[in-house]
Amino acid sequence: MSPNRVANVVEQAAPQLSGVQLKVQAARLGQAVPSLAAAYAQALARWLGDPVLRLAGRPIITECYRSPERQDELYEQGRSKPGPVVTYKRGGESKHNQLPAPALDVAFLLPDGEVSWSGLLLSKFARLMKAADARVHWGGDWPRFKDRPHFEV
Repeated sequence: MSPNRVANVVEQAAPQLSGVQLKVQAARLGQAVPSLAAAYAQALARWLGDPVLRLAGRPIITECYRSPERQDELYEQGRSKPGPVVTYKRGGESKHNQLPAPALDVAFLLPDGEVSWSGLLLSKFARLMKAADARVHWGGDWPRFKDRPHFEV
């Protein structure tokens, strides 16, 4: 297969965001402190610039700033509401509850349109985030509760 044909196949298979989705991503990134936003932008550019990684999925920010009320809703998950525990922080205790936020959560838009929180993809993205800025901490590195979608400065 010619290099041009490979590039066309990769471009077709790689997930693309609509204009609305791109605006949502820009708004979420705009909620982050500048150093975290810059690290994410650099890691995203490196990810999207690699045809193999691009085929695996596209990193997306699922949350950056989170109101204390939203934080309390998530805290109740796995406790008084169904689902797995996703946080140990109540409203006002999380880095997500500050604006600009020194934390953001990432997932992956897959080629089939599904959203994934794959630990493997997140660990690959974490390497790019930490390479972009040594101040970035990844929740997957935490010794107790592994919060793999979470990145903070």
